[in-house]
Amino acid sequence: MDIIEVENLSHRFADDTLGIDNISFRVKEGSCVVIAGPNGSGKTTLLRHLNGLLIPSSGMVKLAGISVEKDLIRARQFVGMMFQDADSQIVGETVYEDVAFGPENLCLDRFEINRRVTYALQVVDLTEFADHKPHLLSGGEKRRLAIAGILAMKPKVIVFDEPFSSLDYPGVQQLLRQILSLHQAGRTILIATHDLEKVIAHADRLILMKDGKIVKDAYPKTILPEVEKFGVRQPCASRLGYEVSSWLN
Repeated sequence: MDIIEVENLSHRFADDTLGIDNISFRVKEGSCVVIAGPNGSGKTTLLRHLNGLLIPSSGMVKLAGISVEKDLIRARQFVGMMFQDADSQIVGETVYEDVAFGPENLCLDRFEINRRVTYALQVVDLTEFADHKPHLLSGGEKRRLAIAGILAMKPKVIVFDEPFSSLDYPGVQQLLRQILSLHQAGRTILIATHDLEKVIAHADRLILMKDGKIVKDAYPKTILPEVEKFGVRQPCASRLGYEVSSWLN
C-alpha cells in the first residue's frame, strides 16, 4: 500500500524562487526512505509539504489516499516531523510538559495524555528526565525528546530532517537506534540528509535531489557509485568497493 503519494508537486516562494519543481513519487507503508542532496536541493521544502507546513503552488500530496490540503489536522497527526534544530520544537517548561503539548492540543482527556507521554518517554529512554528543563538536555537528548513529542501524536509516518547534524558519535548511535526501533515497530520513515554515511545501510530506497528536482530514485546499492555527480558524498566503504555497514556494528 502507498502511504504517501506526491503528484507533480511544485513550490514557488514569495520571492519567486522555485523551491521544488514538478516532483512525483510514492512511498510504501513501512518503508525506510533516504532523501539526499546538497544544501539547497529542496529536501526540506519537499518534506514540509508532507504535513501541510507548506502548501504547494501546484500538485498534490496524499496520505493514505486523502489530500493533505483537505485535512491539515489529520495530516499533522499522520506525519510527525523532527527538524534539524531540535530547540525549535521545544515548547514545554519540563520534558513531560513538552511531550504533552501535542496530545493536549488534540483535547484528549488527562488519563490519555498521561498514558501517551509515559509511553513516549519510555520508548526514547527519557523517563527519568520527565521533570527536567528541556533546554538543559544534551543535543542527543533533545533529539530524543523531539521523537517523544512526535510519538505522543501516534503518527503513521515519521520524517527526520538532517537528524544527525552536530551530534557526536555516541549521540549518532543513540539516535540511529531510536530511528531503527521505530522502523522495526512498523512506522514509515523518511530521512533527509546530505551525509549518507550514517544511515544508508538501513534504507530500502534512496532518492537523490538537486536543484529542486528528483534526479535518481532507486535501491541504494545501485546508485551509490553515482551520488557524487549530484553533490552528495559517497560513503567511504562504497567508494572502496566494500558493502556499506551500519554505524551500530
